[in-house]
Amino acid sequence: MSSVGEEFPKEQARVREILQDYRDIGVAGRFGAAMLEQVLARAEKAAIGGDIVAILRSYKELMSWK
Repeated sequence: MSSVGEEFPKEQARVREILQDYRDIGVAGRFGAAMLEQVLARAEKAAIGGDIVAILRSYKELMSWK
């Protein structure tokens, strides 16, 4: 069983891969890419700040991207 502390960075990396997929689409993927950039920015801010509530919220948001 993994903890959020272990899984959070993995989710960030997974969503960065999805972001690259959206960027590769080109013009049609710009909106999705912009959304993912905001999600990742919030996650990074939460991690840097050590805000556990924000980390949990961001973790849930990251997991929602398929």
